[in-house]
Amino acid sequence: MNFINPTKGKMDLDSMSRDIIEFMAEDTKSKYTLMIGTDSQLGRMVCFVTAIIIYRNGKGGRFYYRRFFNKRIPSLKQRIFMETSFSLEMANMLVERLDINGMNNLDVEIHMDVGNNGKTKEIIKEVVNLVIGSGYMAKVKPDSCGASKVADKYTKYAM
Repeated sequence: MNFINPTKGKMDLDSMSRDIIEFMAEDTKSKYTLMIGTDSQLGRMVCFVTAIIIYRNGKGGRFYYRRFFNKRIPSLKQRIFMETSFSLEMANMLVERLDINGMNNLDVEIHMDVGNNGKTKEIIKEVVNLVIGSGYMAKVKPDSCGASKVADKYTKYAM
């Protein structure tokens, strides 16, 4: 599993985790939020991008992203559930690594590319309950910048 940080380039999961830990260790008095969101773009294949953002509340942050492709998915509902599942899977892997390193006091948000307007409004409750049931905070548009801004930006570059 490879990730890209715009400043540092390609990283695997372990080196990204270490980079997040080092970033948090630079300022131990600050509060941090880990934001994870996935977006997708239809083409011949579906381009998925998962964005991982470590935000030092009020002081900026770092982000990483992972781009991968899957066969075409005809249903928007199925694609939104896949996006949410990919974000939850990433959150579980990262939280485990951070917890082992003593970084267990941070808020974790799953950002979903769904909102009260448009085609996705009918499935908000379902995906929000999936995230909350997994033990994370759920964010939807307009508060889901991890999916609707960062991940969305990098799905466009792949097309």
